Amino acid sequence: MKEVLSKLHKACEEAGNVKKGERVRGMHFNPLLADDVKAVAMKAFLNNKLYPVCNYETHINDGFVMIICNLTIYDIENPNQFIEVKGSSGYGKLDKYGTGNGMTYSQKYAFLAALNLKTGIKDEDGYNNVEPLIVETSKPTPKLHIFTNETVDNKPFNADEFVKEWIEKMTKQAQHSISQNAFEKGMQPLRENYAKELQLISTDLMQQALIDESENTLKQQITNRKK
Repeated sequence: MKEVLSKLHKACEEAGNVKKGERVRGMHFNPLLADDVKAVAMKAFLNNKLYPVCNYETHINDGFVMIICNLTIYDIENPNQFIEVKGSSGYGKLDKYGTGNGMTYSQKYAFLAALNLKTGIKDEDGYNNVEPLIVETSKPTPKLHIFTNETVDNKPFNADEFVKEWIEKMTKQAQHSISQNAFEKGMQPLRENYAKELQLISTDLMQQALIDESENTLKQQITNRKK
Protein backbone atom coordinates (compact mmCIF):
# COMPACT_ATOMS: atom_id res chain seq x y z
CA MET A 1 0.00 0.00 0.00
CA LYS A 2 2.88 2.38 0.74
CA GLU A 3 4.10 2.22 -2.86
CA VAL A 4 0.79 3.11 -4.48
CA LEU A 5 0.18 5.89 -1.94
CA SER A 6 3.61 7.32 -2.69
CA LYS A 7 2.86 7.29 -6.42
CA LEU A 8 -0.52 8.95 -5.90
CA HIS A 9 1.10 11.57 -3.69
CA LYS A 10 3.67 12.29 -6.40
CA ALA A 11 0.94 12.42 -9.06
CA CYS A 12 -0.99 14.92 -6.95
CA GLU A 13 2.09 17.14 -6.62
CA GLU A 14 2.87 16.95 -10.35
CA ALA A 15 -0.68 17.36 -11.67
CA GLY A 16 -1.23 20.63 -13.47
CA ASN A 17 -4.01 23.07 -12.76
CA VAL A 18 -7.30 22.66 -14.61
CA LYS A 19 -8.25 25.84 -16.38
CA LYS A 20 -11.98 26.47 -16.49
CA GLY A 21 -13.75 27.09 -19.80
CA GLU A 22 -14.88 30.42 -21.15
CA ARG A 23 -17.81 32.09 -19.40
CA VAL A 24 -20.90 32.47 -21.56
CA ARG A 25 -22.88 35.70 -21.62
CA GLY A 26 -25.56 35.63 -18.94
CA MET A 27 -23.63 33.33 -16.61
CA HIS A 28 -21.34 34.45 -13.77
CA PHE A 29 -19.31 31.25 -13.52
CA ASN A 30 -16.90 29.43 -15.80
CA PRO A 31 -17.58 25.77 -16.66
CA LEU A 32 -15.25 23.04 -15.47
CA LEU A 33 -15.02 20.85 -18.57
CA ALA A 34 -14.75 17.08 -18.18
CA ASP A 35 -12.26 16.66 -21.04
CA ASP A 36 -9.89 19.18 -19.48
CA VAL A 37 -10.07 17.49 -16.07
CA LYS A 38 -9.49 14.07 -17.63
CA ALA A 39 -6.49 15.27 -19.66
CA VAL A 40 -4.74 16.69 -16.58
CA ALA A 41 -5.60 13.68 -14.41
CA MET A 42 -4.58 11.00 -16.93
CA LYS A 43 -1.23 12.66 -17.58
CA ALA A 44 -0.47 12.67 -13.85
CA PHE A 45 -1.63 9.06 -13.43
CA LEU A 46 0.30 7.62 -16.37
CA ASN A 47 3.49 9.56 -15.62
CA ASN A 48 3.52 7.84 -12.23
CA LYS A 49 2.60 4.36 -13.51
CA LEU A 50 -0.93 4.49 -12.15
CA TYR A 51 -4.02 3.44 -14.05
CA PRO A 52 -7.60 4.43 -13.10
CA VAL A 53 -10.55 2.11 -13.73
CA CYS A 54 -14.13 3.33 -13.29
CA ASN A 55 -17.02 1.08 -12.31
CA TYR A 56 -20.47 2.62 -12.53
CA GLU A 57 -23.73 2.06 -10.68
CA THR A 58 -27.00 3.16 -12.28
CA HIS A 59 -30.02 4.31 -10.28
CA ILE A 60 -33.28 5.45 -11.88
CA ASN A 61 -35.15 8.21 -10.03
CA ASP A 62 -38.19 10.30 -10.94
CA GLY A 63 -37.33 12.01 -14.19
CA PHE A 64 -33.59 11.35 -14.22
CA VAL A 65 -30.86 8.73 -13.96
CA MET A 66 -28.16 8.88 -11.30
CA ILE A 67 -24.75 7.39 -12.11
CA ILE A 68 -22.30 6.63 -9.31
CA CYS A 69 -18.63 6.31 -10.26
CA ASN A 70 -16.45 4.08 -8.08
CA LEU A 71 -12.87 4.78 -9.11
CA THR A 72 -10.07 2.27 -8.51
CA ILE A 73 -6.48 3.45 -9.09
CA TYR A 74 -4.07 0.58 -9.70
CA ASP A 75 -0.31 0.52 -9.38
CA ILE A 76 0.73 -0.67 -12.85
CA GLU A 77 3.94 -2.19 -11.49
CA ASN A 78 2.10 -3.97 -8.67
CA PRO A 79 -1.60 -4.44 -9.53
CA ASN A 80 -2.28 -5.95 -6.12
CA GLN A 81 -1.96 -2.44 -4.71
CA PHE A 82 -4.79 -0.04 -5.45
CA ILE A 83 -6.72 2.89 -4.01
CA GLU A 84 -10.49 3.33 -4.23
CA VAL A 85 -12.44 6.57 -4.53
CA LYS A 86 -16.12 5.75 -4.15
CA GLY A 87 -19.41 7.61 -4.40
CA SER A 88 -18.85 10.35 -6.99
CA SER A 89 -22.21 10.87 -8.69
CA GLY A 90 -23.70 12.53 -11.74
CA TYR A 91 -27.21 12.98 -13.14
CA GLY A 92 -28.74 12.79 -16.59
CA LYS A 93 -32.12 12.86 -18.26
CA LEU A 94 -34.02 9.68 -19.02
CA ASP A 95 -33.05 9.72 -22.68
CA LYS A 96 -30.35 8.21 -24.89
CA TYR A 97 -27.80 10.76 -23.67
CA GLY A 98 -28.60 10.61 -19.96
CA THR A 99 -26.39 7.69 -18.96
CA GLY A 100 -23.39 9.06 -20.86
CA ASN A 101 -23.83 12.50 -19.33
CA GLY A 102 -24.02 11.02 -15.84
CA MET A 103 -20.93 8.87 -16.40
CA THR A 104 -18.91 11.82 -17.68
CA TYR A 105 -20.00 14.05 -14.80
CA SER A 106 -19.32 11.49 -12.07
CA GLN A 107 -15.94 10.52 -13.51
CA LYS A 108 -14.89 14.17 -13.63
CA TYR A 109 -15.42 14.65 -9.91
CA ALA A 110 -13.85 11.29 -9.06
CA PHE A 111 -10.66 12.46 -10.82
CA LEU A 112 -10.83 15.82 -9.05
CA ALA A 113 -11.18 14.11 -5.68
CA ALA A 114 -8.44 11.53 -6.30
CA LEU A 115 -5.78 14.11 -7.14
CA ASN A 116 -7.20 17.15 -5.32
CA LEU A 117 -6.87 19.04 -8.58
CA LYS A 118 -6.87 22.81 -8.45
CA THR A 119 -9.28 24.69 -10.68
CA GLY A 120 -9.27 28.33 -11.64
CA ILE A 121 -8.87 30.90 -14.39
CA LYS A 122 -5.67 31.93 -16.12
CA ASP A 123 -5.24 35.70 -16.18
CA GLU A 124 -2.47 38.27 -16.54
CA ASP A 125 -1.16 37.47 -13.05
CA GLY A 126 -0.93 33.75 -13.77
CA TYR A 127 -3.02 31.09 -12.10
CA ASN A 128 -5.92 32.52 -10.14
CA ASN A 129 -7.40 30.17 -7.57
CA VAL A 130 -9.46 32.60 -5.53
CA GLU A 131 -12.82 31.20 -6.63
CA PRO A 132 -14.04 28.49 -4.27
CA LEU A 133 -15.29 25.15 -5.54
CA ILE A 134 -18.08 24.35 -3.08
CA VAL A 135 -19.65 20.92 -3.03
CA GLU A 136 -22.64 20.31 -0.78
CA THR A 137 -24.12 16.85 -0.49
CA SER A 138 -27.53 15.98 0.91
CA LYS A 139 -29.98 13.16 0.35
CA PRO A 140 -31.38 12.30 -2.08
CA THR A 141 -29.78 14.78 -4.50
CA PRO A 142 -26.27 16.24 -4.17
CA LYS A 143 -25.75 19.86 -5.13
CA LEU A 144 -22.80 21.31 -6.94
CA HIS A 145 -22.16 25.03 -7.22
CA ILE A 146 -19.19 26.60 -8.98
CA PHE A 147 -18.89 30.31 -8.26
CA THR A 148 -16.62 33.13 -9.35
CA ASN A 149 -16.55 36.69 -8.10
CA GLU A 150 -17.41 38.12 -11.54
CA THR A 151 -20.61 39.91 -12.56
CA VAL A 152 -22.45 40.38 -15.84
CA ASP A 153 -23.42 43.94 -16.73
CA ASN A 154 -22.66 44.84 -13.13
CA LYS A 155 -25.35 42.45 -11.95
CA PRO A 156 -24.85 39.00 -10.38
CA PHE A 157 -26.34 36.10 -12.28
CA ASN A 158 -29.46 34.67 -10.67
CA ALA A 159 -29.71 30.94 -11.40
CA ASP A 160 -33.18 30.72 -9.85
CA GLU A 161 -34.44 33.41 -12.22
CA PHE A 162 -32.95 31.66 -15.25
CA VAL A 163 -34.59 28.35 -14.32
CA LYS A 164 -37.93 30.08 -13.72
CA GLU A 165 -37.80 31.75 -17.14
CA TRP A 166 -36.83 28.51 -18.87
CA ILE A 167 -39.69 26.62 -17.25
CA GLU A 168 -42.05 29.37 -18.43
CA LYS A 169 -40.77 28.89 -21.99
CA MET A 170 -41.39 25.14 -21.74
CA THR A 171 -44.87 25.73 -20.31
CA LYS A 172 -45.86 28.04 -23.18
CA GLN A 173 -44.57 25.53 -25.72
CA ALA A 174 -46.46 22.70 -24.04
CA GLN A 175 -49.71 24.68 -24.17
CA HIS A 176 -49.46 24.81 -27.97
CA SER A 177 -48.24 21.24 -28.54
CA ILE A 178 -50.61 18.44 -29.49
CA SER A 179 -48.05 15.70 -28.80
CA GLN A 180 -44.73 15.14 -27.09
CA ASN A 181 -43.04 15.02 -30.49
CA ALA A 182 -44.52 18.41 -31.34
CA PHE A 183 -43.28 19.71 -27.99
CA GLU A 184 -39.75 18.47 -28.68
CA LYS A 185 -39.80 19.95 -32.18
CA GLY A 186 -40.90 23.31 -30.81
CA MET A 187 -38.29 23.28 -28.05
CA GLN A 188 -35.39 22.39 -30.33
CA PRO A 189 -34.76 25.96 -31.63
CA LEU A 190 -34.88 27.27 -28.04
CA ARG A 191 -32.40 24.65 -26.87
CA GLU A 192 -30.08 25.57 -29.72
CA ASN A 193 -30.30 29.27 -28.88
CA TYR A 194 -29.59 28.62 -25.20
CA ALA A 195 -27.28 25.62 -25.63
CA LYS A 196 -24.35 27.06 -23.73
CA GLU A 197 -26.51 28.51 -20.99
CA LEU A 198 -28.27 25.19 -20.48
CA GLN A 199 -24.96 23.37 -20.40
CA LEU A 200 -23.69 25.70 -17.71
CA ILE A 201 -26.83 25.57 -15.58
CA SER A 202 -26.49 21.78 -15.58
CA THR A 203 -23.52 22.17 -13.21
CA ASP A 204 -26.08 22.89 -10.49
CA LEU A 205 -27.77 19.53 -10.07
CA MET A 206 -30.67 20.85 -8.03
CA GLN A 207 -31.52 23.47 -10.65
CA GLN A 208 -31.20 20.90 -13.43
CA ALA A 209 -33.47 18.52 -11.52
CA LEU A 210 -36.13 21.27 -11.32
CA ILE A 211 -35.99 21.71 -15.10
CA ASP A 212 -36.14 17.97 -15.75
CA GLU A 213 -39.04 17.46 -13.35
CA SER A 214 -41.01 20.30 -14.93
CA GLU A 215 -40.36 18.98 -18.44
CA ASN A 216 -41.56 15.50 -17.53
CA THR A 217 -44.69 16.93 -15.89
CA LEU A 218 -45.49 19.03 -18.98
CA LYS A 219 -45.02 16.05 -21.29
CA GLN A 220 -47.38 14.00 -19.15
CA GLN A 221 -49.95 16.79 -19.30
CA ILE A 222 -49.70 16.79 -23.11
CA THR A 223 -50.28 13.03 -23.17
CA ASN A 224 -53.24 13.28 -20.78
CA ARG A 225 -54.93 15.89 -22.99
CA LYS A 226 -55.15 13.33 -25.78
CA LYS A 227 -57.03 10.80 -23.64
